[in-house]
Amino acid sequence: MSQTPRLLLIAPSAMTRTPAFDRAAALALVMQLPLHIVAFDYLQALAVAGLFAHEQMSLARDGYLQTHRQWLAEQAALLSQHGVEVTSEVVWVQHPYEEILHFVNEMPLVLIIKDAQEESALRRVFFTPLDWQLLRDCPVPVHLVTNALNPRPRNVLAIVDVLRSEEQDHVFNDQIIDAATKLAEQCDARLELLYVFDWTTVYAQDMGFGALPLAVGIYEALGVAQHGAFAALAERHGVPSECRHFIEGAPVSSICEFSVDHRTDVIVMGTVQHKGLNKLLGTTAEQLLHRAPCSVLAIKPSEMLQS
Repeated sequence: MSQTPRLLLIAPSAMTRTPAFDRAAALALVMQLPLHIVAFDYLQALAVAGLFAHEQMSLARDGYLQTHRQWLAEQAALLSQHGVEVTSEVVWVQHPYEEILHFVNEMPLVLIIKDAQEESALRRVFFTPLDWQLLRDCPVPVHLVTNALNPRPRNVLAIVDVLRSEEQDHVFNDQIIDAATKLAEQCDARLELLYVFDWTTVYAQDMGFGALPLAVGIYEALGVAQHGAFAALAERHGVPSECRHFIEGAPVSSICEFSVDHRTDVIVMGTVQHKGLNKLLGTTAEQLLHRAPCSVLAIKPSEMLQS
């Protein structure tokens, strides 16, 4: 395949134009990168029926795929009219993650874009099993789109954690801000930088409630130290003072409220794994991925959006 860097849009199996199409087109234009669209099809009923009537079911499958290819080609043609260099394909596969890894290995992908799954009117559950696989294991940054009211993001929010203690974790903060900064610059969007200091949780975990006056003093001092670390991080990256936000409170609800109040289009955050565990590191990341009121761009250590 071509070695030209590109964006990969994972289209839904249903032949429906979704918000991710508009976001992918907008990003392809501002990043000046070609876009490849892939849809993964697999109908269990056809697969089972094919065990007993292979020839007939093979024809039915081929007809279904051809219809989907034609629909996707029409969507690609519409994007081309707006200046996007775009290609498309439909793949019959039961387990799409393995197929996505083939794309990762065969072409230099800058970003994977996909609609986030909303399964309930009461609780937004992004995240089908494929979403979680991409967030946990995919070596390429993943952008999960909830809506595209602004196809080209106008407000980008970078979430950092100044409690990171290891040198590689400090570098990870830098990578998160760099990725958010590049996205904001490419989209001519406003960049906000946020850290939420939840000293009550730290206190409850580390001290218990037996020495509250002493603990309050200790953690007030900790808050001052963290505010200084946050300010230094922001200063190093040239984030204007009016775009730096150090908030005290519960992290997940504070981030969500901030995102709503500031009309955030994309939250840029880092995700890593617990060693030996098949899950994202930290309950804050997991809860935020479930509850974020806007789209999410997730990167892992050493991952950065490239020009």
